[in-house]
Amino acid sequence: MDYRRIIPCLDVAGGRLVKGVHFVDLKEVGDPAEAAAAYSAGGADELVLLDITATPERRRTMVDAVKRTVGRATVPLTVGGGIRTLRDIELLLAVGAAKVSINTAAILDPNLVAEAADEFGTECITVAIDTRASPRRPSGFEVMASGGRRATGIDAVEWAKKAEDLGAGTLLPTSMDADGTQAGYDLAMTRAVADAVSLPVIASGGAGKLEHLYDAVIEGHADAVLVASIAHFGTFTIRQMKEYLAGRGICVRGA
Repeated sequence: MDYRRIIPCLDVAGGRLVKGVHFVDLKEVGDPAEAAAAYSAGGADELVLLDITATPERRRTMVDAVKRTVGRATVPLTVGGGIRTLRDIELLLAVGAAKVSINTAAILDPNLVAEAADEFGTECITVAIDTRASPRRPSGFEVMASGGRRATGIDAVEWAKKAEDLGAGTLLPTSMDADGTQAGYDLAMTRAVADAVSLPVIASGGAGKLEHLYDAVIEGHADAVLVASIAHFGTFTIRQMKEYLAGRGICVRGA
């Protein structure tokens, strides 16, 4: 059975759970460990924890926050933010992360993806791709680095294909334009990436209604949906999300 996954995203800054709009205007919304426990109990398929200020602040992921979150989660946890070396990956996997998410470091040194896949297994390596609409790129979307602060000049779809060739096991493309708006995922960007690769693709950035989750799967061709505001602010529970999708013919676990 090809299940579609719902994955709450825990953006962390200074060890606290935060949420912003377009990657800025961050507001504290709680504790990542408590959120991990609640989402695990509520039916989340997986969790993603992103230390979103690690790369801009030129530091590694806050391992203490990861340890606390892993300790309360009962579903697989992907961790990203500030990962630059194989040693960083090894440390996060050692404290309980199921997967790691590499973004800026992969852009700066694509061989890191290949080396990580060889060392730890393709299934452990997610490549996150932050995008922004750009008419100058063939696909219409440009890759952004350093927490969305730096334009790279790289076409998002071409980078997705390269990441697959290097050994990534999953892709996590996030639309900076849609992030935090709750106006819906960037379906054109998500579909362009998903159609270009054979890897699982997680739609990210912009969920605000139950319909948006359905649209990400059907129109965006996503294998999973990342949710943040829609979950953190109590708009819908994970169970409500799954029941809605199941009611529209999408296979989900536990609905």
